[in-house]
Amino acid sequence: MPVGVTAWDGSTAGPEGTPRVVLRRRRALRHVVWTPGELGLARAYVSVDLDVEGDLTEALRRCWALARRLRGSLRFGPGQWRRILATAVRLGAIGPRPAPPEAEARLSGSLHSRRRDRSAISHHYDAGNDLYELLLDPRMAYSCAYFGSEETGLDRAQEDKLDLICRKLGLVEGQRMLDVGCGWGSLILFAAERYRVRVTGVTLSGQQAAFIRERVAQRGLADFVEVRHQDYREVDDAPFDVVASVEMGEHVGEKNYAEYAAKLFSLLKPQGRLVLQQMSRGATAPGGGAFIEHYVAPDMSMVSIGRTLDHLERAGFEVRDVEMMREHYVHTVRPWARTLEERWDEAVGIVGAEEARVWRLYLAGGALAFEENRMGVNQIMSVRPTSEGVSGLPLTSRRALLDHRPER
Repeated sequence: MPVGVTAWDGSTAGPEGTPRVVLRRRRALRHVVWTPGELGLARAYVSVDLDVEGDLTEALRRCWALARRLRGSLRFGPGQWRRILATAVRLGAIGPRPAPPEAEARLSGSLHSRRRDRSAISHHYDAGNDLYELLLDPRMAYSCAYFGSEETGLDRAQEDKLDLICRKLGLVEGQRMLDVGCGWGSLILFAAERYRVRVTGVTLSGQQAAFIRERVAQRGLADFVEVRHQDYREVDDAPFDVVASVEMGEHVGEKNYAEYAAKLFSLLKPQGRLVLQQMSRGATAPGGGAFIEHYVAPDMSMVSIGRTLDHLERAGFEVRDVEMMREHYVHTVRPWARTLEERWDEAVGIVGAEEARVWRLYLAGGALAFEENRMGVNQIMSVRPTSEGVSGLPLTSRRALLDHRPER
């Protein structure tokens, strides 16, 4: 066993000196019997029928390592299954199906219809601005930061990421910029303040839009920043000089990605640049796995970097630069997780115990997925060519793209 286990009757098994799984009630086993695998375990954890004492990330790391070693090797014969069933009955694991926790997403309607997409985004991003203000940096950047070194703090790394995107876009004062999926406005406010561009941000989250409007008013940026509570498919006032979309493409769905790429292309002027920052995943669990799909980002779909580049090129873009940032996400998520633990009571007061446990499991598992290269994140800069197929880039800009260390 990779971790220790303590049952509801005080009995124990497994090694000492490791994280310990605590089965607080028999119902923890029923979650797994009715829904075997990751989702059943997640339901037991979120509902506090199952708990983990010690380092949750280390517990997950050990269990993932065991799963990789045993993959495809577990085979039970009829006699073993009979003993397993008899043990399950004796332990009370056989019984009524437990109700899923209230924190679980419950969506309806056609996949990636505009109505369902709004519900999917609202499930996670409308959890309350207070929670995100507690966890994130002061700019409220909810995406992978850019660390110049392991000593760089999160606040600085998020600012460096924002500046890196602006420099890749080649921002010039007076340009018109669009941010598709603008979150809490970290990029659009930064671009308006530092580069004096006129920025439009679109988001499906009503709470995000309200938060940005408040910050725009506080900072006197009404002449530079417009935020819309709008689906990106409804943007109709092209062209823009530049377009950014930071970790939003995962929400459009693989089947709709060609439409998404084509829409971004149509929104740009010829020679205009697109910076797309996006998580990636191989063929397994493109939605992030059962837990992520049911509790954090329903309907999300991550694909490999190769498929993303193919979609962009088919839409007409010339891809000019790709930067892999996987390790940076490990250093981004860990400070969020530390803050959650340090301010646990506040988080529970904001969103409740179940939702706080969702976040604890989400951040621990997310950091580990990037650490173990089961998920990646990439920053892609592309250009819309002219009608003649030209997508020139000044030589100085090309040289700048070779050294992405943000200017101090």
